[in-house]
Amino acid sequence: MADFLFYFFAAFTVICAAGVVANRNAVNAGMCLLLCLVGVAGLFARLDAFLLAFLLLLVYAGAVVALFLFIVMLLDLKGVPAPPRRALTRIAVAIALALSAAGVASLGTQGRQAAPPAAASPALGASLKLYADQLFTTYLLPVQVIGFLLLIAMIGVIVLSQRPGGSRTVP
Repeated sequence: MADFLFYFFAAFTVICAAGVVANRNAVNAGMCLLLCLVGVAGLFARLDAFLLAFLLLLVYAGAVVALFLFIVMLLDLKGVPAPPRRALTRIAVAIALALSAAGVASLGTQGRQAAPPAAASPALGASLKLYADQLFTTYLLPVQVIGFLLLIAMIGVIVLSQRPGGSRTVP
């Protein structure tokens, strides 16, 4: 049963990620992104990292995707016809698919690594102190950089959502 859940959440995440890339409608792509994040949260829960699963659902699925969908709907983007695909684009797609297939094939043919003994490493999902210690020591700079990038993205969304000429209409 445990292997089935892993394979189910992994396949669900990959299918939803492909839906994000394949959808031309930004709202549908956002909903696929939401489902993809739910699948990743299921994988985290399967790995006994319940805090990470909860934070992923709370922060990303609950806030970031909702903000993304709100901004996309606020901008009222009209579907523009896609430009015709050129030969270079087709070659790039073929190379990307070949590399992806080679990666999946190499994962399937490689032997599995032996898991370390359970007593050798503490359970990371069991203690918030271990998370906090790693977050505020080892990973402090990456967390700050990501926060700064989110701030820049928010400013960019505000600039993009303004109407040309500075006139704003309130419905």
